[in-house]
Amino acid sequence: MSKISRKYFLFTGLSLAAAASLFRWPTSAKPRKVTKFLTREGKLVEISDDARPAKRQAASKEDVQHWIKNK
Repeated sequence: MSKISRKYFLFTGLSLAAAASLFRWPTSAKPRKVTKFLTREGKLVEISDDARPAKRQAASKEDVQHWIKNK
């Protein structure tokens, strides 16, 4: 039986650990992203990112004027 030096054993073990850390292990479930919003009434609500529209839309000129009139 050949004897392995301590230096070789540690170097090999640390090299394997470093190589394993480069890979991302897949997780079974993705964490649900939640965004918090404050309503006009002052309540804090949580909305999941799945329920929000994917594409953002710019507010139109009429929308801005309507918001200003209601304040």
